[in-house]
Amino acid sequence: MDLGAGTGRIGWPFVAADDDYVGVDLSFGMLHAFATRSDLPPACTLLLAQADGLRLPFPDASFDAVLLMQVLSASGDWRALLAETTRVLRPAGSLIVGRTVAPEDGIDARMKQRLGEILVAMGVQPYRQQATDAALAWLLRTAQSSCNVVATSWTAERTPRQFLERHGDGARFSALPTSIRNAALHQASDWATARFGSLDTLFHESFSYKLSFFQPQPGKPH
Repeated sequence: MDLGAGTGRIGWPFVAADDDYVGVDLSFGMLHAFATRSDLPPACTLLLAQADGLRLPFPDASFDAVLLMQVLSASGDWRALLAETTRVLRPAGSLIVGRTVAPEDGIDARMKQRLGEILVAMGVQPYRQQATDAALAWLLRTAQSSCNVVATSWTAERTPRQFLERHGDGARFSALPTSIRNAALHQASDWATARFGSLDTLFHESFSYKLSFFQPQPGKPH
């Protein structure tokens, strides 16, 4: 089962290989786009389900593997999500978490740290521990077994301006009052210009996509 299957970016190779694959997403529009992809084999069997990850429409122990590709970071309740995904796993099944790993000292990390400092000085505490980090830490402590695999690596170009544009549209940041958002972005922009010479200074940075395989203990996370 591929939870958060979306338009099939991860799932279509499984379907093309005729694997037993079920894609799940809350968005009907994304699932429709998946079902109508032009790169799917004409005679393939595609099983898709529109469902909430906290209330999966499957019996216990239905799947050998559950994929969580870039899903935990958007979860409002990672404990409940892991409990539900663990429920539908077979006893020897694997929970596979995929995430992009950025350089710890990269421009995005430095910009985020500075923006966080600006918001703290304004009396705002928007940066709690990321759901992915908390969930992975819990899984590492409690899983029967685990391992990591780097699926791919690449180099990308980043600028301070790109970070500010992306972050300005982020869910947590967008939830702040407009006056605070504007003031924080302005201060971050001034800091980046002084620190890096320009908002358009180009950085070439290395990224990777890591897969973490877990065999969870049965039961609900707590």
